[in-house]
Amino acid sequence: MEKGALLIACGALAKELVELQRRNHWNFLRIQCLPAELHNTPEEIPRAVEEVVQIQKNNFQHIFIAYADCGTGGKLDEVVNKYGLRRIPGAHCYEFFAGISIFHELSNEEIGTFYLTDFLVRHFDRLVVGSLGLDRTPELKKMYFGNYRRLVYLVQQKSDDLSQMARDHAKFLGLEYMEKYTGLKPFEKNLKEQAIQWLN
Repeated sequence: MEKGALLIACGALAKELVELQRRNHWNFLRIQCLPAELHNTPEEIPRAVEEVVQIQKNNFQHIFIAYADCGTGGKLDEVVNKYGLRRIPGAHCYEFFAGISIFHELSNEEIGTFYLTDFLVRHFDRLVVGSLGLDRTPELKKMYFGNYRRLVYLVQQKSDDLSQMARDHAKFLGLEYMEKYTGLKPFEKNLKEQAIQWLN
């Protein structure tokens, strides 16, 4: 068994997790990310996570799940509980970046909010347009996004280029645009409180 801990995470969090690992010298931690595309088929997330757990459970002292519920309807928690593991609390990974209070404030302001992170801004064409078939069947846009009113870009690292891309994505979807800088502090705090103290 390896000494240390395994963090099973969504691929959409990979860049930020690696940066926080470097910044905090979490040398005991190994990060294994699953494809970000799973967010388009959330019913497959629990099975994908469990497959990694089954492979790695005898290789690490601790395993932590860096996923929110992410639309699994509680099925991910069934896997977490089955193996006596823990995950970051919350319904969506957007809470990780914004912090719970700010995320709830944004949601209460406008329930019909579509969120983007740095990763999703960069990969919007692949993960949103392509995966949902909006490039091939434009009329699906209204079906998928007809109940949304605004797009909120949660900014981890300020970039004029990413901000412009996010504005373009909002225009493409026909949504009002809002930008909220979060940095990595809320995510870092959440990880330290929910995972690192338990894993280290």
